[in-house]
Amino acid sequence: MKVKTQSKKVNKAWLNQHINDTYVRLAQKEGFRARAAYKLKELDETLGLIKPGHVVVDLGSTPGAWSQYLRRRLNPDGAAVGALNGTIIALDMLPMEPVEGVHFILGDFREAEVLAQLEQALVNSGASEVDLVVSDMAPNLSGIGATDAARISDLIDLAVDFAKNHLKPEGALVVKLFHGGAYDPTVALFRQTFKVVKAIKPKASREKSSETFLVGLGLKSTAAKSA
Repeated sequence: MKVKTQSKKVNKAWLNQHINDTYVRLAQKEGFRARAAYKLKELDETLGLIKPGHVVVDLGSTPGAWSQYLRRRLNPDGAAVGALNGTIIALDMLPMEPVEGVHFILGDFREAEVLAQLEQALVNSGASEVDLVVSDMAPNLSGIGATDAARISDLIDLAVDFAKNHLKPEGALVVKLFHGGAYDPTVALFRQTFKVVKAIKPKASREKSSETFLVGLGLKSTAAKSA
């Protein structure tokens, strides 16, 4: 019973913290599905990632907060509905409630047939190349350091390969990364692939979380279309 009581106290404390979280309240007020929207917002405002007319791929998109932010940025008036000056294709292995103007693909990015669907969606949109790839993908963590590092690295490697094959030369890739065994190898991979590499922990990222976001800007000529 003691363990259960402690668990209830921890859950209640987390719930209270979540409800009173500044970014949770802001997301509710501004109509975003999750506080994660403000992580992408800070990255965008810091680095100027999103511009009118851009073609953007949102990997690991569910529940859709990043897609919501992207579609508002590509609306001439910053609105959640109406005109869309650009293309957004989102993908996740979990269902996502529709976001107006966003083409959603349900599937596992690690599977070849799902990647083919994504590539076909780009073709159908008339986009030959992508301006920005954002990835909030994260594996289910086991708590075993080596195993988790390998799972994280696998997802990021796939995102980097996709970027090499589909980004414009001046395009950008954003991935979520955790400090640990996968961190240094991933930074090294980004430095091999991109001209400029930035590691940023947005203010909306919880203080106790080890997550950070790695941004690669501009493909190196040796990396582009090299797969």
